Amino acid sequence: MIQNTLLTWKGDMEFETELNGHQLIIDASPEVGGHNRGPRPKALMLTALAGCTGMDVISILGKMKIVPEEFNVSVDGHLTEEHPKYYELMHIIYEFKGDDLPIDKLKKAIELSQDKYCGVSALYKKAIKLTYEIKLL
Repeated sequence: MIQNTLLTWKGDMEFETELNGHQLIIDASPEVGGHNRGPRPKALMLTALAGCTGMDVISILGKMKIVPEEFNVSVDGHLTEEHPKYYELMHIIYEFKGDDLPIDKLKKAIELSQDKYCGVSALYKKAIKLTYEIKLL
């Protein structure tokens, strides 16, 4: 299957695209010639990972009949110091809130996402060290 994205330059450092029927602006900070009208491309990599694994985990937990009261996924990206700057490490933090959540099933859902289902994780692991932790709120 081939997927495609098209970015249209809007001036300065701003680009516009449509993803799944949703408009998205990508821009840079004013320090480098942008106007801060949208997220930076590298930051979207963190969002892609959080979204991919988050959707997997909540889907897998649903099949296990486990529905947390709250669920958050955050990703810390550690950039290299030298150019080209890239993420050398991404650390995923899964936060769960709820009564009597079975930690073994939470871990199982995360492992299935990381090892089997999340295509973003699978690709990133080829070039980036991925780690994770679970926090119960």
